[in-house]
Amino acid sequence: MRGWLLVLQFAGLPALAQGPVLTLEAALAAVDAPHPQIMAAQADLNLALADLSLADSSKNPVLNLEGQLRRGQTTLNGRDWEDDHGARLVFRKPLLDFGRESGQVEAAKQEVSARRLALLDVRDARRIDIMARYFDVLLADAQYAADNEYMAVYYVSWDDAKKKFELGDMNPRDLAQLEARYQDQREKRNRSLLNVRTARQKLANAINRPGQLPVEVVPPALPQNELKLPDYEAMLPVAIKNNRQLLAQDARLKAVAARSEAIRADRTPTLDLELYASDYNRDTATRDRYSAGLVFSWPLYQGERIDSRLAREDAQRARLEAVYEQGKRDLADALLETMLEIEWLKTAARQAAKVQVEYRDQALERARGEYELELKTSLGTAMADTQVAAIRQKQVEYRLALAIARLEALTGMSLKEFAQASTQGTP
Repeated sequence: MRGWLLVLQFAGLPALAQGPVLTLEAALAAVDAPHPQIMAAQADLNLALADLSLADSSKNPVLNLEGQLRRGQTTLNGRDWEDDHGARLVFRKPLLDFGRESGQVEAAKQEVSARRLALLDVRDARRIDIMARYFDVLLADAQYAADNEYMAVYYVSWDDAKKKFELGDMNPRDLAQLEARYQDQREKRNRSLLNVRTARQKLANAINRPGQLPVEVVPPALPQNELKLPDYEAMLPVAIKNNRQLLAQDARLKAVAARSEAIRADRTPTLDLELYASDYNRDTATRDRYSAGLVFSWPLYQGERIDSRLAREDAQRARLEAVYEQGKRDLADALLETMLEIEWLKTAARQAAKVQVEYRDQALERARGEYELELKTSLGTAMADTQVAAIRQKQVEYRLALAIARLEALTGMSLKEFAQASTQGTP
């Protein structure tokens, strides 16, 4: 722990307290934190909820206070102009709209459903991003350690060569070659050190802790990497049924259909209840203090308003249907690519990395034996070569974990859930 603190401070990190180490589980717990991406998706959902509340209130009663200040001349006696002021309370309640409100409410509900699905999709993307940033930190640390080991070996070789050169046992060209090799590796090692810093900053931002760079990150156990992968033919119907982006598009299509029905209902009549309580400064025989009535309104002519709005919804429906169909094709491609990648990682890539680790371990043991027998003055690059092989193995496992996470996001369910559903015959 103390060693990594020195390394990170050398890389330019601010002073950090030696708090609890960061685990993958703790990092993923920040998926629902108020990250800007989550907040933007939540705001979209809140907008849809506000639209739903607005649509649901179209039949709410309305109570207005109306007043008028006027003067008039009566036609009965031709007297001078007289005040004719009045005030009244008006209560209106829509009784029947023949589908206007129900269509608008259904459209708003479908938009809310689409926004909720979009929020879950953003959450899945955040989870994958946090995992990727977490793995980047681990790989950056490992790469720095390996590059630092190579640099140390090359420095010792160059330093020994300088002594030989001073004794006349080495020519300038070979010495320059060793120095160039050391300087190249030193530059690579310093670049790896910068990656240690940048990887931690990206992880801190991903888990919504900007400026709070983690010091020690624990390598995770990845049990999901050992789960059996289902067949593509079995997964595709599940993905089409549960994929959140497709479900959101389907909800938007249903919203268009509901809005179209609401627009068509604008050609039908409406029936409203109206109640009045009035008071005037001048009484007449034609005025009522209190009145109640039913108002029946039937639009006979509205020009091109209805047809234009329906044409717009038809165009929107055609566009959404095209996007939905393209989404199904993109989903099928992404699902196949992801499953093939998982299969390749589990078989060829994992096996090749394992063999490389075994080979480098054997080479390291042989180098240690030769060093102990004083056949060699150092282990050479055997230790660093072992670290590079271990990095390759980690890369395979981390890439496999990310591919499985993408697969679960595409299908809308985990591999465990799919296996359980398959055993019950309802994937």
